[in-house]
Amino acid sequence: MESLSNLLLSLGLDEVVNANDWLWPVCEMLHFIGMAALIGTVGLVDLRILGVGKGIPIAQLERLVPIGVVGFLVNATTGFIFVAGNPVGGPIEYLTNLSLQLKMLLILIAGINVFIFYFKGIARAANDVAPDGDAPRQRRSSRARRSSPGSA
Repeated sequence: MESLSNLLLSLGLDEVVNANDWLWPVCEMLHFIGMAALIGTVGLVDLRILGVGKGIPIAQLERLVPIGVVGFLVNATTGFIFVAGNPVGGPIEYLTNLSLQLKMLLILIAGINVFIFYFKGIARAANDVAPDGDAPRQRRSSRARRSSPGSA
């Protein structure tokens, strides 16, 4: 962890954050907007797959996913600035924080979920559902298990 922290410190981002009082709050705002875009768009698709909002074609909602991807990229960028540019304690304060480590693990699991959803053909099957139809039962139940907060 310490070598990663030293690598991040060598970038000098902490000095940039310290020299610009406005940078940290702007990154916080962008991080929040990115999170809202990500959760808002992907959440709509997930809810439709689970059967909420019948009458709206899943494929039509899928067109919003690129907005969620942009939100994720904004969050990844600002999150990197938060870790590498931490003006109080440096990167090691975040890198050794259990909450951040769990957050990164959950982001990894979500990425695996997206990979499986799109590359195993589940997305195509969901897009073929009629606007007033239900996602195939197997697809819907597996997506619900992956989306539920307490699932193992």
